[in-house]
Amino acid sequence: MSIKAGVLGGTGYTGTQLVSILLTHPDVEIKWITSEKWKNKQFYESFPHLKGLTDLECKSVTKIDELKEVDVVFSCLPSLTSMHFVDKFMSRNSRVIDLSPDFRFKNIKKFNEIFKTDHGFEDLNKSAVYGLSETNRKEIKDSHLVSNPGCFATSVLLPLIPLAEKGLLSGDDILMDIKAPVSGAGRAPRLDFHFPEANENMTFEGFEGHLQKQELIEIIGLKNDIVFMTHRVPVDRGILSTVYLRLKDKTSKEEPARVLTDFYSKDKFVRVRDYNETVNLKNVLNSNFCDIGLGRQGNYLVIESVIDNLIKGASGQAVQNMNIMFGMDESAGLELVPLYP
Repeated sequence: MSIKAGVLGGTGYTGTQLVSILLTHPDVEIKWITSEKWKNKQFYESFPHLKGLTDLECKSVTKIDELKEVDVVFSCLPSLTSMHFVDKFMSRNSRVIDLSPDFRFKNIKKFNEIFKTDHGFEDLNKSAVYGLSETNRKEIKDSHLVSNPGCFATSVLLPLIPLAEKGLLSGDDILMDIKAPVSGAGRAPRLDFHFPEANENMTFEGFEGHLQKQELIEIIGLKNDIVFMTHRVPVDRGILSTVYLRLKDKTSKEEPARVLTDFYSKDKFVRVRDYNETVNLKNVLNSNFCDIGLGRQGNYLVIESVIDNLIKGASGQAVQNMNIMFGMDESAGLELVPLYP
């Protein structure tokens, strides 16, 4: 099988990570990449580390009618922009994987409230499937539009969904503390990510929490009060999420670990560590793995979850979803060994 792919917005961090993965995928040929800033230039001019690995030239997305027909389109365009081009390619019968937040929320009113606009593509939004690969395979396989989850949401949904499905979560609050890298804010220059501002510094992203909190509410159906705090730390990539929650009474110490281990026993990319075994970013960087660690402090279960934000949190999961959609080996192109140290 040879899948023809196109990449919208390929010269951001997410886009170049996606291209890097697709270049080594045994069953994919990239037919085109778009970029407004680098249009009519070789892709490797934007990312010199890829010189000699691809001779693709960046095209302008405004010339959409000139782009070759492809089997799958990956959209790495910004939110509120991506939806317009997703609509165009859906009408051309390409299957689409959207890495923006534009189709992640079924609650359109909440989307409009968060982004302070009208969505405008409600029918398309209804058809979109939430692409958390390990938990939604059947729907992903049959879908023509997959909305890739956010990186923060991925890091906490993977440990929480199995516990929620087993009814282990109590009605008490769930507290989430997420440490995020500088690359998560994108490639465009910003003062707060200027080296003297970001280096040896930690910042938080507002008391109201991050918009990906809404993904948790919709996917798990949580009625709990959720505290969802994100912090920027001076690392290039990788997310470490800590979740504090109370379990239902009489839940044994061993049960949460057993539930997670059983749930992911056949999943290659989710690794549940032994009880009280620590996890860290170095064990997952440059890979599609999510490592989950569990421990207890009194009545609280403490969950530690680590992922590479650009791979499992974005482009790697997008390729995993493509593999599912086209009936390929789910790990094709994703046999990435974590870099250490």
